Amino acid sequence: MKKITLLFSIFFLIFSSCGVKTTQALISDGNYDGAIDRAVESLRNNKDSKGKQDYVYLLEEAFAKAKERDLRNLELLVKEGNPANAERIYNTYLQLNNRQEKIRPLLPLPLLKQGKNAYFPFDSYSNELVSAKNALSKYLYENASALLKSKNKLDFRKAYDDFAYLESINPGYKNVKKLMDDAQYKGTDFVNVYAQNETNMVIPKQLQDDFLDFKTYGLNDKWTVYHSAKQKSIIYDYSLAINFRAINISPEQIKEKEFIREKQVKDGVKTLLDSRGKPVKDSLGKEIKVDKFRTLRAKIYEFRQFKSCQITAKVDYLDSRTNQLLQSFPVTSEYVFENVYSTYKGDRGAWEDNYTDYFNRRAVPFPNNEQMVYDTGEDLKAKLKDIIVRNKFRG
Repeated sequence: MKKITLLFSIFFLIFSSCGVKTTQALISDGNYDGAIDRAVESLRNNKDSKGKQDYVYLLEEAFAKAKERDLRNLELLVKEGNPANAERIYNTYLQLNNRQEKIRPLLPLPLLKQGKNAYFPFDSYSNELVSAKNALSKYLYENASALLKSKNKLDFRKAYDDFAYLESINPGYKNVKKLMDDAQYKGTDFVNVYAQNETNMVIPKQLQDDFLDFKTYGLNDKWTVYHSAKQKSIIYDYSLAINFRAINISPEQIKEKEFIREKQVKDGVKTLLDSRGKPVKDSLGKEIKVDKFRTLRAKIYEFRQFKSCQITAKVDYLDSRTNQLLQSFPVTSEYVFENVYSTYKGDRGAWEDNYTDYFNRRAVPFPNNEQMVYDTGEDLKAKLKDIIVRNKFRG
């Protein structure tokens, strides 16, 4: 038991030493807040113990250096007088305040050798935070409002992000929510989706409707909306054309195959005979018995119903304003209908067990051409979705 306790103590000292060295390295690298986080975590338990004294000293040092650096940076940012510095100023005050609140629950932290508590000069930043937030709010509002006057959708999206950030730090500021809606609408790419039949076959209406029902694709996102029916009030940025190029349907086929299956099965026991036809006996004079087998034999008639459909299409991305082809993607899908069933003459069980299911099946009606095209279209729809997910209209 003493050995276990000693080993545990050694392990604890090594682990603690590694933690202290890591914290020291963070301070040396100028990562003061990383060092503060590590020290705070270590001091959550047994903060007054002698083994935690190194963390107290390191926390005191890291806090002082972090605060001094932030105040020095603030002085420079304020002197520059650049409105674009508003966010950095606000975030620096937040950082100063949050750092204090992170340490506050641990206080007081004693320095055992000095017989006093570690020194953390806390300040109130409430006035500075309010002033910085107001300055940042003003800057964001004016900057985003100016971007709304642009003709570039990416500027509208940047305006939306600025308004959203403003709403998060200063909820209810002026008419920000309405401007966010305006920015999102202006920054959205609207895509008109339509299909073109270039084949010599009639494409089922249900298939076309399913293809163009982009609500089921789940592709609409924050900045892209797909419409299969044009809306008069919307100017479309892009078009997505699904061009059906060819539909090939094979004839209905029934292929027949006949083959023999044989299987050896145990059928009791028999006396083992020697080459002269006499019973073979063991050392005690008893006749030796061996398994007797018989052969099961069956003639199997296998029928295979087969019909296939292949649809070839092309997906075109177009700029709606210029009608310029941007990208084109060929896509092919195939659907196979197959039904295999069998009958037999002869001994039941002459085949392998995994073949038995075919004897329980029967011939079924072939799907008509319209159903074949529709079933193939389901796979084509999945491939179309994959193309759109992988290839956005706007990067």
